[in-house]
Amino acid sequence: MHGRGSELPGTRGVVLFTTLVLLALLTIVGISEARTTRMEQGMARNAHDSMLAFQAAESALRDAEDWLATNATDPAAVFPALGRGRHSAPAWGAAARWRQDDVWEGGNVAATEPAGVAMRPRYVIEWLTSIADAAPPAGSGGTVDVFRITALGYGGTKRAQVVLQTTFGRLRGVLGADPGRLSWMEFDGVP
Repeated sequence: MHGRGSELPGTRGVVLFTTLVLLALLTIVGISEARTTRMEQGMARNAHDSMLAFQAAESALRDAEDWLATNATDPAAVFPALGRGRHSAPAWGAAARWRQDDVWEGGNVAATEPAGVAMRPRYVIEWLTSIADAAPPAGSGGTVDVFRITALGYGGTKRAQVVLQTTFGRLRGVLGADPGRLSWMEFDGVP
């Protein structure tokens, strides 16, 4: 019979070494999983912020489109005097209004603010042109006004920004006519 002192030589050392190696491996795996989880949480948080910013910008676009649909007057008479995010087209070769540094500081704040955003979304309306129709539909002035609407939305932080831009057309003089988006683009923040 083997007693307490009759173990094979070095068995304790091998068991201790094996245990330490297994603990080290488990520690490395645990740290790696914790880092992966933290990185995935950050990615989910960023995706959520981007989604909030997108929804805020879309909300601002809708506010601007609603304003245009209910104010069907001649933009040549109204736009230069309005300010507050409503501008006529810039001169040929000049930067678009939405790309100018001070345009987002003005009073062009959207009426609605989605929950959870860092700042209320903003928009800029630029009157691009008016196109007269030689044979206008009955009851309309026969002129289509074309606008560029640019909206800036923020997510849960000010770093998360989305800029949406549409080209929007509407029949002049026809309130509640079926206006519509002619084009749509998305930018990641103000360039």
